[in-house]
Amino acid sequence: MAVALSMGMSAVALAMNVRQCSTPATAQQGVSVKGIPAQPVDLTYAAERAVNSVVYIKVTAKGKTRTYVDPFEDFFGDFFGRGGRGGGQRQYQEPDRKGAGSGVILSADGYIVTNNHVVDEADELTVKLNDNREFKARIIGTDQNSDLALIKIEAKDLQPITIGNSDDLKIGEWVLAIGNPFSLTSTVTAGIVSAKSRTTGGNAVESSIQTDAAINPGNSGGALVNARGELVGINNMIYSQTGNYTGYGFAIPVSIMNKVVADLKEYGTVQRALLGIQGTDVTNYIDQQADKGKDVDLGTTEGIYVAEVAADGAAEEAGLQEGDVITHVDGKKVTKFGELQEILTKHRPGDKVTLSYLRKKAKREATLTLRNAQGTTKALEAIGDDDLGIAFRSLTDKEKQELGLKHGILVTAIRDGKMKDAGVEKGIIITKANDTDVDTQDDFFEAVKRANNSTDRTLWLRAKTRVGQNRSYAIDLGSGK
Repeated sequence: MAVALSMGMSAVALAMNVRQCSTPATAQQGVSVKGIPAQPVDLTYAAERAVNSVVYIKVTAKGKTRTYVDPFEDFFGDFFGRGGRGGGQRQYQEPDRKGAGSGVILSADGYIVTNNHVVDEADELTVKLNDNREFKARIIGTDQNSDLALIKIEAKDLQPITIGNSDDLKIGEWVLAIGNPFSLTSTVTAGIVSAKSRTTGGNAVESSIQTDAAINPGNSGGALVNARGELVGINNMIYSQTGNYTGYGFAIPVSIMNKVVADLKEYGTVQRALLGIQGTDVTNYIDQQADKGKDVDLGTTEGIYVAEVAADGAAEEAGLQEGDVITHVDGKKVTKFGELQEILTKHRPGDKVTLSYLRKKAKREATLTLRNAQGTTKALEAIGDDDLGIAFRSLTDKEKQELGLKHGILVTAIRDGKMKDAGVEKGIIITKANDTDVDTQDDFFEAVKRANNSTDRTLWLRAKTRVGQNRSYAIDLGSGK
C-alpha cells in the first residue's frame, strides 16, 4: 500500500519582501528562434533566479550512552565467583547519526526555512550554500503540526528567494523543485501543479500543493518555485510504495509558510487559530452515508460538513451546530477541508472571520472570533528556562546505579518561576514529564513544548528525592512567572 513519506533524509527522521517580475521576452509561448521551437515556458530563467537561494543542510544527532543489563554476567559471576562488577549492568555508546535535507534562504541576514522533520532531533546543523561556503546554524523555532522550522546562520548579503503567491497557482502550471536529493546538491526537477489543497494525513495542518516534479529523499525543505522563480511552496513529502519518487510529490504552500515563519520569529511558537469544529468534505460525508445505504441531501455537494462542535469554542459561541455545511469563509468559497485549514493558518487567535453556511438547506451567516487550543484569544509564548526558573543536568551512570533509576535529570538550581511556585526544590530528580521519560534537557523541553500547546497547558512531573521518596508536581504553564 502506498504511504506518504517525509523526505528529509533526516538522521532522526520576517518580514519578507515580495517582488513582482515577468518572464523575459525570450520565453514567449510558441515563438521560434532560427527555426528552433521555443519552450512553452522558459524554465532556465526560474532555475537561475532561485537556485542560489536553496541550501544544503547537514544534520548530526549525537549518539546516546545506553545502559543495559547483561543477564549472563550475574550468572557466570556467581558460578565462577566473579561477582561484584556492577550488578550485570553494561554501557554502550550509540554511534552518531547523520542525515541531510534542504532549506530556503528568506532574508539576506541568514533566516532559512526548512522542514521540522529535517532538524527535529538535531544536535548540530551545518548549512552549505550554493557557492560552497558553510555555516553553523541554530534553530529559531519549529512547528510539528505544519512540518516547518526556522533556522538562522550568521551571515550577510545572502541571496533571499522572492516570495510568490501560492493562492494564484493554477492546476497544470509549470513548477520547479529545487533541493539536494540523495545529497546531490543544487538539483532542479520540473513538473506541473497536479492538484491543490490536498490532505494526505502526514501532518496535523495540511493543504498541500501536489506536483509531479520529481521529489526524492533530501529534497525536504527545498523550494517549489513557479516559472518566474518565485517561491510558492516548501517540499516535504512524496507518495510512494518504494520510498522514492513515483510520480507524486507534495509541498507546503507559502500562504501557510509565511504565517508560521512570522510567528516563530515573534513568539517562538505558532499562534494557531481554531474554529472549534470537527468536520470533513461534504463529498466524503455523502459517500460515507451512501455506504450505509442512506441518501443524503444537504442542499449542496460542496463545502465542509460539521460533524462535531467543540464545547466553549468559537463555532459554538456563534451558534453553529452538527450537520451545518460551511460554504464560504470571508466570502471565499471552500470545497475541501484543506482549503479551510489553509485559510485559518493565515489568522491568529482573536481575529474575526465571517462564515456562510447551510442549515437544513437554508443559508445563514455568522461572525466568529477565533480562539487558540486553550479557548482564549491570548498570544501563546514559548516557555523557556527563564520562565521555569530551573537549572538541571542529566544523571551520571553512577548516580543512576546508586538510585536504581534508568533515567532522570537532577535539579541543580531553583529560583523564582513556575517550578518554584509548584514546589519543586533543588536536588529533586525528575524522571517523567507528562508520562514521557526524561533523561536529557532536550527530553524535558520537548515535553514542556507539547504541554504548552495543549488544551490545559499543564506539565505533570514525576520525581524522586535523593533517598528514593516519590514526588509529583503540576506546573501551570499558563500562569505568570
